[in-house]
Amino acid sequence: MNAPASSVDVRERRLEHIRRVVDERVRPELQAEGGDVEVVSIDEDGIVQIRLLGACQGCGSSVHVTTMFVEQIVKAEVPEVRFLEAIP
Repeated sequence: MNAPASSVDVRERRLEHIRRVVDERVRPELQAEGGDVEVVSIDEDGIVQIRLLGACQGCGSSVHVTTMFVEQIVKAEVPEVRFLEAIP
């Protein structure tokens, strides 16, 4: 009989799923514009931290718009995500 998955295991699987979504659906578009994104972590409350790279880490408004773009795609694929937070 299998033991129930721990919350850490669930978060790790969810984080890998988020990274796959970003790799397949987000990263190509950002890289076409000279930017990139790194998925840093997800906490127990479903908050995902991302780090914007390249052209995406410029001014505050581009950070906000890019984060919203990434969030929309990730939440469509991984509904357990509450929101994304851009970190430096």
